[in-house]
Amino acid sequence: MKHAQPRIASIQSADLPESQRAAVLRAIEAHRERPGALLPILHAVQDALGYVPQESLSLIAHELNLTRAEVHGVVSFYHHFRSSPPGRHIVRLCRAEACQALGARALEAHAKKTLGIDFHETTGDGAITLEPVYCLGNCGCGPSLLIDSDKLHARVTPQVFDALVQQARAES
Repeated sequence: MKHAQPRIASIQSADLPESQRAAVLRAIEAHRERPGALLPILHAVQDALGYVPQESLSLIAHELNLTRAEVHGVVSFYHHFRSSPPGRHIVRLCRAEACQALGARALEAHAKKTLGIDFHETTGDGAITLEPVYCLGNCGCGPSLLIDSDKLHARVTPQVFDALVQQARAES
């Protein structure tokens, strides 16, 4: 009985560095047999690389027998997926109703003005990427923010925000 060989990508992604190509292929091989494999693959690629490179879309599409437009449509539809590398630190501001009731909109405006960026953008020095989230589970202590998926902060004022960003930049 002949065993099926794992499918090896024959499509060339000239602009995709070999290390990234290898990470994308590992993600594909790990999830290709799952129903609705595209989303788990995209999550795995972003987990491995920090973003989903545009140059990887053709490779993913080819391996899943999809069009590049279908893959691009999913990546661009979900705000979670990034198409460029994030900053060294990711600051996620809660935009849920409870935090809004406790001043999150003013904090959001301050953050955007102070950093000089909008949501889904990175500061010019590459230090901070600003992202919205829609609940950090810290509702009674808003406004809240999360830095780098492991540092939750509550009752964040503009002054506290500035100190946290300064500390994050110093850690870079």
